[in-house]
Amino acid sequence: MTDWTSGYVAGIDYTFDFHRQLTPALLGFTATAQGHRHGLDGAGLTYCELGCGQGFSANLLAAANPHIEFHAMDFSPSHIAGAAELAQEAALDNMFFHERSFEDFGDTSGLPASFDIIALHGVYSWVSEENRQHILRFIADRLKPGGLVYVSSNTQPGWAAAMPLRRILAARAEQGRGTLQDRIREAMAFGRQLAGAGGGYFERNPAVAARLEHMASMPENYVAHEYFNKDWTPFFFEDLAAELGTAKLSFAGSVSLMDNLDCVRFTPEQRALLDSESDPVRREGLRDVLLNEHFRTDVFVKGRLAHTPRGEIGAWFATTLALTRPYNGGALKFHHRSQDVPLAQAEYAPVLQALSQGPATVRSLLDQGAFGTMEWGAITRMLTVLAGTGQIAPALPQEGLEHRTAACRAFNLAVCKRAEESDALRYLASPVTGGGVELDRFEQLFLLARSEGLETPADWAALAWRILAPQGQRLQHDGRVLETEEENLALLRARAGNFAARRLPLCESLGVTLEDSRQAPAQAQNAAA
Repeated sequence: MTDWTSGYVAGIDYTFDFHRQLTPALLGFTATAQGHRHGLDGAGLTYCELGCGQGFSANLLAAANPHIEFHAMDFSPSHIAGAAELAQEAALDNMFFHERSFEDFGDTSGLPASFDIIALHGVYSWVSEENRQHILRFIADRLKPGGLVYVSSNTQPGWAAAMPLRRILAARAEQGRGTLQDRIREAMAFGRQLAGAGGGYFERNPAVAARLEHMASMPENYVAHEYFNKDWTPFFFEDLAAELGTAKLSFAGSVSLMDNLDCVRFTPEQRALLDSESDPVRREGLRDVLLNEHFRTDVFVKGRLAHTPRGEIGAWFATTLALTRPYNGGALKFHHRSQDVPLAQAEYAPVLQALSQGPATVRSLLDQGAFGTMEWGAITRMLTVLAGTGQIAPALPQEGLEHRTAACRAFNLAVCKRAEESDALRYLASPVTGGGVELDRFEQLFLLARSEGLETPADWAALAWRILAPQGQRLQHDGRVLETEEENLALLRARAGNFAARRLPLCESLGVTLEDSRQAPAQAQNAAA
């Protein structure tokens, strides 16, 4: 009998994370910022995620973008069953899950003839060369001309030193006994024993021992899928680009927006070295060497359509932006790759203050005078830094907001109801950005309490405790588990008050609420009181 896993880890289900890199609006913003035309602002859009894992990202994006038809596939029956169950609970009629392999997915009935976006997060480096060929064939057959592909991958040279360690751990787990979890734990213990014994490899590569310790702090299901697959390929960028080139794809840029700004990433001496390389693919490979890059989040296009200078400015003017972190004035520090990013408060403060009033287009911000006397290149660079550091996010147009809000409300209610049982799902959908907003279990329970008509933070805390207490759940504070009801309620009230003051206004501005919008103003006033 053939192994249906094809060497991929199947004994432990994957995590329920939301990966913001998959967000359609962010992919479109990446293309615009890199001077590429795209059709993601049109109607009848289609989106496909290959290797969707638990399908949580796909479900969230389908709720936040009901105008897009989403298809997602994975080889794991448990992943697809769970994903389809959440889609049903959230009444997502634009979300379709498929339990298929990469080899036969193209034969699935009911698929659109072509897709505007095909996305792979945490897939391409972790499957066999044979499966990569199946993926490339699907992209070649199904991606529309002008369409975008998002692909993340492990990268050389950042992984070079750790490759022997990964091989030792995987081989040790393969030859072990017991469950997959037991074998992984034993392999990790063996790795620590090996590092403790000293020797040339660990002495000359001190970062390897640090990586081993970091692995020990990570969730077991993430470690299993990241390190213990049979196939595991960190790519040189030139090799990755060559493979994707067989599907007629060319590199557009990184969805990690700061990585597209050489003025932020590199010293003048390093930029001079890069400028001496005229080939764009080899130049990108040199960037990875200078950064010792270990992970890439890339956007490729099928048929590059460059903007004219006038068209590029027009695309920027039409871009809508939203505030994603509270801003109350004052100086902010921006960091990228452990380095400070110089950005003057006099330049970014007026923009963040304007967006505190609600989403706005770049043209609207310009008309308001938010950019002062800045030159156009400095404006786009600043907006890219603000988006890349998570202060702002590209947003969807006002048109269709009501439909998106209703879809997000149904999805978010389904997620928050699950918070009564566990903390596995940590993101809610925003109809404003078309992406996700991270909220922990307590914050989700506070929203749930608010949707049930409870108006004060103290009431929200009381409901949360009524849910948590019978499950034996206890909060921690200053490293100590709180045992008494009084202590737990006091901390919950403090957290609920902080949520009402800081996070709730931002949630409301991003449309992340559970009640009908007509109910929200009165409740917001009560919460603020």
